[in-house]
Amino acid sequence: MKIPEILLIESEHKPGSLARILSVLGDAGLVVEHLAAVRREQGRTVWEITVDMDEEADWGVFDRVDALPNARVLGKSDRVFNRHRGGKIRTVSSQEIASQQILRDLYTPGVARVCLAIRDDPEKAWDFTNIGNTVAIVTDGSAVLGLGNIGPLPGLPVMEGKAALFATLAGISGVPILVDAKDPASIIETVVAIAPSFGAIQLEDIGAPACFQVESELTARLDKPVLHDDQHGTAVVTLAAVRNAGRISGQRLSQSLVGQVGLGAAGYGIARLLFARGASRILGADLDPSAVARFEELGGEASNLERIMAEAEIVIATTGVRGLIKPEMVRPGQVILALTNPDPEIEPATARDAGAVFAADGKSINNVLGFPGLFRGALDARARRFTDAMLLAAAEAIADTADESDLVPDALDLAVHQAVAEAVKAAAAD
Repeated sequence: MKIPEILLIESEHKPGSLARILSVLGDAGLVVEHLAAVRREQGRTVWEITVDMDEEADWGVFDRVDALPNARVLGKSDRVFNRHRGGKIRTVSSQEIASQQILRDLYTPGVARVCLAIRDDPEKAWDFTNIGNTVAIVTDGSAVLGLGNIGPLPGLPVMEGKAALFATLAGISGVPILVDAKDPASIIETVVAIAPSFGAIQLEDIGAPACFQVESELTARLDKPVLHDDQHGTAVVTLAAVRNAGRISGQRLSQSLVGQVGLGAAGYGIARLLFARGASRILGADLDPSAVARFEELGGEASNLERIMAEAEIVIATTGVRGLIKPEMVRPGQVILALTNPDPEIEPATARDAGAVFAADGKSINNVLGFPGLFRGALDARARRFTDAMLLAAAEAIADTADESDLVPDALDLAVHQAVAEAVKAAAAD
């Protein structure tokens, strides 16, 4: 697994100094993900260099940088930790409490009138509280990113990150909810008990097969939208990428053979939405027989990696296995989406060099393109549940906002999330 290491390296401020440092890093097989000058003084520059390191990396590379006549390693930067220090979210008042009158209106005794109005008509909570702008982000920590079952508390930084993205991209208050339980029934009862506080529920990083039961029962029992982002958020963004890849390459989804490698939460969700969008045939492969059986019930055809790579025009991989797809497996003209994070089944550049017409990984085809607008649209519509029509509308909006040569748009473009929200709201109204 690759983990970003952020190095602080000082070099002479002369031509070629930085190039020699980067050459040493490159010779060690390290990819520079980010480079920035931190400060420059007295003829020397301190660089902050982010590189991907993993278990196989040669950590002696730092000694070789130190051995250069023009450079020395000062240490590691705590930039990532500093940005997380104290947490990434907070609750603030939407109104300035600057007088006794405002205090009495917002709290006692004035608040009693609003409480009684909501008692008589619960729908008024959408007008006079923040419920229509609040989403619970629920996890048991059993399938966090590519880290696996690390537990709910270690997963909290991810949940805070989702909440920060909700706030920044869609103006939504996301509240992390950590459930210290592994059986689906306990998770379900916990969410049902706290659900009145929220306008919608986002399930996050809950492993398969428990995630299917949790989502299904919560959808049935709650009168508000429930969405498992690892299934449906991933599926929405993947469908957008598949649609644009087909538009550019001339492959229509309804006429293409699709291969889905990995049939866990993400793989199953992708296959389900592709069928809803008109895919005629999908081959699926997984080492878990129960996952394959569930896929076959959906209408898919059980297969294996070798056959998928040999026959499918569109290959989607969500296995969690780094380097699973070898370059020699790639056929010219294939579309390959290797979506496992942080390390894909095949690097996009490697797949393209091997003949793929399009290739992408989970860094670009990322859930962040979908979930903020999905929930903003559902909340604005006061929807009671997510429907396939809403998911498909979101995928079309994402695809439509991408540049002509891109599979998906820039995730930080606020116009993208606004377009998704409007499409989802319209689909909910229909």
